[in-house]
Amino acid sequence: MKTFIFTILICVGVLAPTFAQSTIIPLYPEGIPNHQSSDEKESFTNDRILWLMNIQTPELEIFLPPEANANNKAVVIFPGGGYMGLAYDWEGTEFAKWFNSKGYAAFVVKYRLPNSKSLIVGNEAPLQDAQRAIRTVRANAEEYNINPDQIGAIGFSAGGHLASTLGTKYDFNDQRFYDPGSIDTVSARPDFLMLIYPVISMKEGITHEGSRLSLLGDNPSQEMIDLYSNELHVTENTPPTFLIHSSDDETVPVKNSLLFYEALQQHGVSSEMHIYPYGGHGFSFAVQRGGHLRGWIDRMWEWMESLK
Repeated sequence: MKTFIFTILICVGVLAPTFAQSTIIPLYPEGIPNHQSSDEKESFTNDRILWLMNIQTPELEIFLPPEANANNKAVVIFPGGGYMGLAYDWEGTEFAKWFNSKGYAAFVVKYRLPNSKSLIVGNEAPLQDAQRAIRTVRANAEEYNINPDQIGAIGFSAGGHLASTLGTKYDFNDQRFYDPGSIDTVSARPDFLMLIYPVISMKEGITHEGSRLSLLGDNPSQEMIDLYSNELHVTENTPPTFLIHSSDDETVPVKNSLLFYEALQQHGVSSEMHIYPYGGHGFSFAVQRGGHLRGWIDRMWEWMESLK
């Protein structure tokens, strides 16, 4: 009997790695730019949603589909959280698993939050991490079995602001904090964007005040407000974009998506938007919200399949 039990344990030990779902790597193995020493510590809570705070070490969590199911495309995921934290499973790892089921490689970004004491220039850190994430995926495309020209980005709420900042400022290059290496010459432009109940504008009366406060501080200049109001920075080179929002969103007004969609149309960028009458904010897969809102994920999937 003892021999039998021992054999079973050995088998479990051998098989367990087969079910590993992800690998985590640092975004800056050579040293984190725009960083200064502080007594701040990374922390988390896990009351229904895994909530990460005070990010100190930006990372990329890698989810790869089985090779037999892979379609050689990828999505980089930016969870939301008002630039105050990251709803890491709710708007991150759960979606990575869903993308894997569709054949996509998926990468969840644990990006730094702008009000951290460990940053030199707070408002620049999220974009630095977003650019580095895309570059890391693209530079290692062969290893991840993906096409370097088929890498999209998805962002939720404040993560949607970060994704739309990346989509409009992917070539922003600030070399104050580090000397560019070979990976920093790789394009940081996503090939397509999905913005889910996104913060877009920093303008008063439109923005999410908590996100603006975290990103820009108490009394931002008009220059900074305009710089991070992404509807003002759409060009013909902005990636094709999919937007989802609900009309009754009292946290991030639907006007954010409307303004971005209008700018995309004005510049001839292929785009699709779905506005639902109800759903509020932060609905993730909308499993508990009921009704046809649950179908938003299918609308996004149809749009992704339509891309050339």
